[in-house]
Amino acid sequence: MNDNIDRPSAYIALALALLMAATRSHHFAAATYLPDASWAVFFLAGFYLRTLWAFAALLVLAGASDYVSINWFGVSDFCISPAYGFLLPAYGTLWLAGRWYARRHRFALATLMPLAGVVLAGAVLCEVFSSGGFYFFSGRFPEPDLLTFAGRFTLYFPPLLMTMGFYVALAALVHAVLESLRGRGTRHDQERALKAR
Repeated sequence: MNDNIDRPSAYIALALALLMAATRSHHFAAATYLPDASWAVFFLAGFYLRTLWAFAALLVLAGASDYVSINWFGVSDFCISPAYGFLLPAYGTLWLAGRWYARRHRFALATLMPLAGVVLAGAVLCEVFSSGGFYFFSGRFPEPDLLTFAGRFTLYFPPLLMTMGFYVALAALVHAVLESLRGRGTRHDQERALKAR
């Protein structure tokens, strides 16, 4: 795979980084009232960027955002524990889900069902790694058990899935509009070329 980045990919990378920085940092997210887009950002990076360097850069950005929020803006460090490392497989799952879908994507309504399915599957695995890792390995819960984790999962997962779904649906809408405009421009250029003959 070619790891060189083209101009559209650079714009997408910048947009995803800005979206995560603006929503992950509790300081800025509170000011903008935007829910955390981190899950969607990793999924979309897998779809659009696909390179390991992009994944690694987003991991660094996520960690830096958490560091800044805790050390400069007084956000609680409750979630920082030995289980923080579980974010690597959690976000990796979303990135791989985005890559899986990218290989199957066509500009057609028929690909919306696979998109919904892979978003759901990626989000479930992400939540199992992130929340499961935190619940069982953070040391914050004295006697963790599967039944209690299942209750926590059903409580916290639906809003996280809805947030990810919102951002992915918004990205899909923008993608569809841009593809339609590009297709219209290509047809217009072809018509002009035919008239010029």
